[in-house]
Amino acid sequence: MRYLRFATAALATAALTLPLAASSATADPSSGHRDAHHHSHGTSDQLRRAAPDGFYVGTAVAGGGHHLEQDYPDPFTSDKKYRKTMGQQFSSLSPENQMKWEYIHPEQNRYDFAMADAIVDFADRNNQVVRGHTLLWHSQNPAWLEEGDFSAKELRAILRKHITTVVGRYAGRIQQWDVANEIFDGEGKLRTEENIWIRELGPGIIADAFRWAHEADPKAKLFFNDYGVEDVNAKSDAYYALVKDLLKQRVPVDGFSSQAHLSTRYGFPGGLEESLRRFDKLGLETAITELDVRMDLPEGGEPTDAQLQQQADYYQQALSACLAVKDCNSFTIWGFTDKYSWVPVFFEGEGSATVMRDDLTRKPAFFALQSTLKEARKH
Repeated sequence: MRYLRFATAALATAALTLPLAASSATADPSSGHRDAHHHSHGTSDQLRRAAPDGFYVGTAVAGGGHHLEQDYPDPFTSDKKYRKTMGQQFSSLSPENQMKWEYIHPEQNRYDFAMADAIVDFADRNNQVVRGHTLLWHSQNPAWLEEGDFSAKELRAILRKHITTVVGRYAGRIQQWDVANEIFDGEGKLRTEENIWIRELGPGIIADAFRWAHEADPKAKLFFNDYGVEDVNAKSDAYYALVKDLLKQRVPVDGFSSQAHLSTRYGFPGGLEESLRRFDKLGLETAITELDVRMDLPEGGEPTDAQLQQQADYYQQALSACLAVKDCNSFTIWGFTDKYSWVPVFFEGEGSATVMRDDLTRKPAFFALQSTLKEARKH
């Protein structure tokens, strides 16, 4: 995510005492993705049930980040209706902020796993997989790391220990990890200034991060993840060249994912399928990991029917692009309700970017995804 950095904030541990276990009632073990053929009464409108076998439909789990500055309590721990919908509709979960460095590793010698543990436990109860997000990134790092006076040797040891500790804790419980996040700029150049790891340790640290993650959990699929790679362009070209080089070195890179934060200000990225397909041809899995479609809201804040239809078309095209590529089998929307979306906080005047309104009523975009999944399931 293109989040601005926030100061590390202590999570409200009181929120974690809420009965998260109650959410297990939202889906019995038989309701999982593997059993998607067996429709039962009241479940046929679930996205996860509509999906073809082996295709995961995910959402980000709201919490941390911009949520801390809003006038609502932590969504995941406090909003039962939100949790219930998340358990019913989706077969994959991505912590929006809760596994990023500033939350999970707030002090050099202290980890805070409470929120991440709660999300992974929730996923287990609801027969969902988890995408871990993220291990090597230039943003949302804690002050102790960014402002510390560490030697290169110390920094390398800090990163290795972090990856080994975090990935190792969830070994066997995370389907995919975003190992390296947003390492190139828009011109396809490595972020050598703002990324502390690349700046201080050189580009070779990227391969090391993948190796360490693989050692900590050999079963997890390890991904590059970025925005602005929805087309064949300078940035996606840079990833393509890097991945080819790493695969030659036998670095355990398993996947490449496109975030797909889209806006109706711009045309739909027509090269999305082609961009995914060329990574697929390298033998990688691909994924859409952070899809939302923001729009310029009219006076009063309510989108027009025409805007909602255009948004639905973008969602549908993104899903169709993924479904058309053989090993694109994970499709995640970046939150499912406007109530908790990051968009209005970061894009003034824009919003309504998700598939449900604040009250969880469904927009045309939801039904566009549902019908596209059902159609794909038939073939």
